[in-house]
Amino acid sequence: MKPGDLSARVRDLTTQLNDASYRYYVLSAPTISDAEYDRLFRELEEIERAHPELKLPDSPTVRVGASPLKEFAEIKHEIPMLSLSNAMDEAEIKEFYGRVERLFRDNSLDTTEIYFSAEDKFDGVAVSLRYENGIFLKGATRGDGFVGEDITQNLRTIKSIPLKLRTGNPPKILEVRGEVLFLKEAFEKLNEERVKSGEDAFANPRNAASGSLRQLDQNITATRPLTFFCYGIGVNEGLELPDGHVESIRLLESFGFRSSPLLRRVKGEAGLVATYGEAQSKRLTLPYEVDGMVIKVDSRKAQEALGFRERSPRWAIAAKFPPVEETTRLEDVIYQVGRTGAVTPVAVLKPVRVGGVVVSRATLHNEDEITRKGLKIGDTVVIRRQGDVIPAVVCAITSARSGAEREIVFPKTCPICGSNLERPEDEAVARCPSKKCAAKVEGRVLHYASRNGADIEGLGEKIVELICTKGLVKSIADLYHLKVSDLIELPGFAKLSSENLVAAIKKSQNVPLSRFLYGLGIRHVGERTARVIAENVGDIDKFLQLKESDLIKMPEIGEETAKAIDSFLRDAEEVSIVKGILAAGVAPEKVAPRSEGKFTGKTFVLTGTLPTLSRSEAQEKIEALGGKVSASVSKKTSYVVAGEDAGSKLTKAQELGVTVINESEFLQLIER
Repeated sequence: MKPGDLSARVRDLTTQLNDASYRYYVLSAPTISDAEYDRLFRELEEIERAHPELKLPDSPTVRVGASPLKEFAEIKHEIPMLSLSNAMDEAEIKEFYGRVERLFRDNSLDTTEIYFSAEDKFDGVAVSLRYENGIFLKGATRGDGFVGEDITQNLRTIKSIPLKLRTGNPPKILEVRGEVLFLKEAFEKLNEERVKSGEDAFANPRNAASGSLRQLDQNITATRPLTFFCYGIGVNEGLELPDGHVESIRLLESFGFRSSPLLRRVKGEAGLVATYGEAQSKRLTLPYEVDGMVIKVDSRKAQEALGFRERSPRWAIAAKFPPVEETTRLEDVIYQVGRTGAVTPVAVLKPVRVGGVVVSRATLHNEDEITRKGLKIGDTVVIRRQGDVIPAVVCAITSARSGAEREIVFPKTCPICGSNLERPEDEAVARCPSKKCAAKVEGRVLHYASRNGADIEGLGEKIVELICTKGLVKSIADLYHLKVSDLIELPGFAKLSSENLVAAIKKSQNVPLSRFLYGLGIRHVGERTARVIAENVGDIDKFLQLKESDLIKMPEIGEETAKAIDSFLRDAEEVSIVKGILAAGVAPEKVAPRSEGKFTGKTFVLTGTLPTLSRSEAQEKIEALGGKVSASVSKKTSYVVAGEDAGSKLTKAQELGVTVINESEFLQLIER
């Protein structure tokens, strides 16, 4: 066959195969047999193998076959992937509607007809997909909402994700957001196959989906029957979007994406309540796991006017379904000790399936909860599970008691190290005070090594338990003194695996300051709080000099958190541990403090499309000079930077008398 004919054949095969995948995995309406698909696929593979220069960027053969990654790179979300506030019942849905109605009035919007979108709240993993000129280029996890992991190779293996948009006029840039999950039938089949091959079954679909997406070898991900449902649009250049969210998702459907079957536009409070009831009644009949319904104000212009809170939009909410409950027998109670020393009672249950997951353990929270619920070993109990929440024991069915039940006696000493437990008067949790308690040491080391901490690849729960039990690690600092000769003698370790772990530990010596602070495991210091502190202090030395009065002045740091950090920094043993980590060669990367720069105290709002700068580039310039970028306009806004097609934010800025500047004036402001 001539080169020109081969090129045409490659285009024809690529189009045929991608169309067949779309009809099979998105429309569930196959047009060719599996055998015919396989024949065409093999033909394309053979041509590409002989003539790799003819391979197209949307070839279905790119879905598998790349070399395993050594690690995931990071991708910063140009527009943060925020979480949603929750409504737990119809009453709270009505409260949400009332808040939206008031915000509409406050923003001079028409309240006579307020429309919302409704769609399934999938129990999966949120991801973003970036397309450039119609071709799938990059994909990332949600991560912390601001920075995610680059899982492009793994996302390519999901056949319901189009490698090329089904449109003859693709936008320059389009970011599609959605959820990756297992359909129930696919998950059950996968578990059956794992059990047959001698592997452990996955506990639940969500965790299995998350683990599948984080495989360093995409060939493993390709064996997992994952599905993608779109639910939103992030960055967009060159696509004229309709004002309605539902219409926007329908547009994505025309590009080849699958969306929530529930997706619809509903009117007013009555429409929301009726749709919620309908969705709840159909929950168990759906082919996938859901734990609620997502509600959004349908109009994009109205969304912009309503704006955002710190971590969630004011115009959307997750309406959660009531939890799934079952009954079973409480066979025993064991006690777990966490990294902070908190002793948690855990119910050992006769295994029971709750909401599609087999449950054999459930939290009892604390001693007061056991007393309040009057639980006894041997009781028939009600177990509740909702979404990804740890199952909990709701109550005992006392009418089912036989008289053979036994009282639950909460321990007075640590079940691990034997130290006397302490319980402050204002707390419900008993804690082990010993810093040498093996469970606390293991918990702290594991937390420090976690992905959001020092991110030490390969240092999981079993290895942490092993190196701590063997006495090789008695505190976090000891990690940095481990040698290949220490590890190679341990069960499961060989020369290569020992060298890899030592190398991963060494690599973590240059951890970002925010992740280092998070990894220390200070009470009440999560990822966001660690980021705020890092931005305000800049380096570890200044952090160690902080006082409670300094902390309370920082944004988002409350009194309880400030006291907890101050207590940590006044504890000589804790500070000694931190200094030991630093002495072992760890040098947390410095951060330019927010307080430095000509834009300190200034708040900017970006709206419309700027001529040369992307929104993320403009935001980086503002934050580098100490300024803050807000999603909504208020009297406190310093400047609104307006580009082409600026919407309601520009109008509101003009109404409030806020200074409006264009990109040229913005750049001049930076230069001055």
